[in-house]
Amino acid sequence: MTQHAHGHMHTHPDWAALAAEIEAEGETLKPYVEQALDVIAERNAAPATVLDVGSGPGVFTAALAARFPAARVVAVDGSPQLLDRAQDRAERAGHPIEALQTELPDGFGELPAADVIWTAQTMHHLGDQSAAVAALAGRLNPGGVLAVAEGGLPSRFLPRDIGIGRPGLAERLDALQAVGFGEMRAALDGTVDVPEDWPAVLRAAGLRDVRARTFLVDRPAPLDDAARAGVAHMLGRYLRMADRLDPDDADVLRRLTDPEDPHNVRRRPDVFVLAARTVYIGTAS
Repeated sequence: MTQHAHGHMHTHPDWAALAAEIEAEGETLKPYVEQALDVIAERNAAPATVLDVGSGPGVFTAALAARFPAARVVAVDGSPQLLDRAQDRAERAGHPIEALQTELPDGFGELPAADVIWTAQTMHHLGDQSAAVAALAGRLNPGGVLAVAEGGLPSRFLPRDIGIGRPGLAERLDALQAVGFGEMRAALDGTVDVPEDWPAVLRAAGLRDVRARTFLVDRPAPLDDAARAGVAHMLGRYLRMADRLDPDDADVLRRLTDPEDPHNVRRRPDVFVLAARTVYIGTAS
């Protein structure tokens, strides 16, 4: 999974219906994953088994398979449609993967023992995040590495003043997302409120040498068409919370994502991607 706008009506999203936009966002942000995998490889350069837990349609799974071509790479997700897409993507890239359909958190016990476990923007969809991290740590072989991608900094795609609407749209969207995220967490089954000190969570799970690393995605304007499509999808997600948006801001978002509008991000020369994503990495004893 990847970072996304959270609305109060989307506690249990239809991930299969969102496949195309999850893929577009994943491709746009993939540079941070490739950087993180270099750090993981410093700890475990030749893993035999690699899991991508909460793989979605497999953009990051394919990156794992490319980085560790000799490994058995397994995409783990609850959606068979997304797993099919993950396998198709990896096959086309020349690095076939396996797929394991299981619902989380109930399916943690079904996971094979692994040398690297990667999970991106998935733990926050589980009520008891600490228990989930502990369950993943428990599936690691000795010396195995767990990497949990959660948080970072809000992404930016456009200048503060874009010539339409009120300046400062991004900051207002940040505030809206923060509220939606809190409501999403509160509505999950078995939510446990704990400080989101991820290094402490990994250490409590018995991992050692825990480090937080933040990786930059810096794609300056002008963007290629694929990255522009990713930006359009990421901005378009906020329209699911249109009932909470200022009407003028909602109108601006519609214009930015309308392929026929001259201000659409697929046409504007000033669209960029600037994102920082944090990955918490620990090693099993």
